[in-house]
Amino acid sequence: MNTYPELNLYIDGAWRKTGEDFTVINPATEAEIGRCPRARISDLDDALTAAEAGFCIWRRTAPRDRADIMLKAAALMRERQEDIAQSITAEHGKPLAQARLEVIRGCEFFEWDAGEAMRTYGRVIPSAPGMRYVVHHQPVGVVLGLSPWNFPMSQPARKIAGALASGCAIILKAAEETPAGAMHIVQAFHDAGLPPGVLNLVFGEPGQISEHLIKQDPVRLVAFTGSTAVGRHLTTMASESMTRVLMELGGHAPVIVCDDADVEKAALSSAIRKYRNAGQVCTSPTRFFVHERIFQPFLDIFVKRTAATVVGKGVDAGVEMGPVANNRRLPALLGLVEDAVAKGANLCIGGGRVGKTGYFFAPTVLANVPDGARVMQEEPFGPLAVINPVTTLDEAIAQANAVPYGLAAYGFSNRADYIDKMTDEVEAGNISFNTLEASLPETPFGGVKSSGYGREGGTEGLDNYMTVKNVSHSMDIV
Repeated sequence: MNTYPELNLYIDGAWRKTGEDFTVINPATEAEIGRCPRARISDLDDALTAAEAGFCIWRRTAPRDRADIMLKAAALMRERQEDIAQSITAEHGKPLAQARLEVIRGCEFFEWDAGEAMRTYGRVIPSAPGMRYVVHHQPVGVVLGLSPWNFPMSQPARKIAGALASGCAIILKAAEETPAGAMHIVQAFHDAGLPPGVLNLVFGEPGQISEHLIKQDPVRLVAFTGSTAVGRHLTTMASESMTRVLMELGGHAPVIVCDDADVEKAALSSAIRKYRNAGQVCTSPTRFFVHERIFQPFLDIFVKRTAATVVGKGVDAGVEMGPVANNRRLPALLGLVEDAVAKGANLCIGGGRVGKTGYFFAPTVLANVPDGARVMQEEPFGPLAVINPVTTLDEAIAQANAVPYGLAAYGFSNRADYIDKMTDEVEAGNISFNTLEASLPETPFGGVKSSGYGREGGTEGLDNYMTVKNVSHSMDIV
């Protein structure tokens, strides 16, 4: 039987413990499964010193050699998929099948960026005889990566992959609630022969870590995934030292279902995807705007499929949705439901906690939700869907854009003019049609408006981790 790993910090190529720690809870049972070490200021300083030294080595490592180590680490993670997935399910609660897929997605980030490491091309600018203008892309320096709890392995993977592929060193502060995924990544790179100091892993008080490290001169980029409120705070802090930021922040993804859509396929696909990871996904489809002609059949099919969702412990066979990841989400979700119902929304299914043990919240559907309800503006980050009728595509687009967020959006239609209009007018960094997949390793991912800026993935994914240097060279002194 798989056991949850012993948790440690990783600094300068070695694991270490500290005198204080956090309790790690299995959200399906509320039982303690581990103790996560809390970094001291001295640990953070050691990580910074190690990262500086590691950067000096790694930036001079040939891109192909960097790629070889990344690919070797990814191969080790693929071999260890089951152990990693078991750890993720234990600390996060997601079904084991979803945890296994998350491990593979994390490996794909490393594999894609390993290839991109060898394609950070510069260019030669045409010039007069005797002159050369050459543009170089160089690694920015030490990166502070801050990853969230909702994807314990794939979210750290994105930060680490971008940093290592571009030649940077990284200090990763992973989530204390779900620390094992990041530890498995670090162990794979340790075993793959990554030089000491290039990758460092710390846990601790988020405010203390960010306030201490962001202002340090060697830290040249803060790469953060999390809430918009925290992202704004970190951006303000970074601005004081002119430190770059890469911000992947909150979303509140709209889904526009046009009158020509295949109602049954759209509703079934949406209901299944909505409850993946218990809705704790920044790109989760949440606000459904359905043309009034097909609204009722869409709602009926969606609710019926929601009722069939199998909720339970992630290790149990057939489970489709586990608990939410922590007990803070339960009152937050309940508050959104109660507010919406009080303002006139129809509670079609769910709306409350399931059982007395574990942080289980029922898959929930609200319909005909008024604009003044909190859930129309606040990302629920849980298994809660809003389904409202609209009369025109223009109305649907206006509703889709009526929030400060713009991370992901979706549309169901087979009409080229509808798709062209949504492409032009929906405010989102990512929009998908007839699919609810918003992000792949080979595609750029990021938001607009309050959903942040910068991109991870795709050929654009290394841009934030590199600086642009123009070299002007005259053959004679002029």
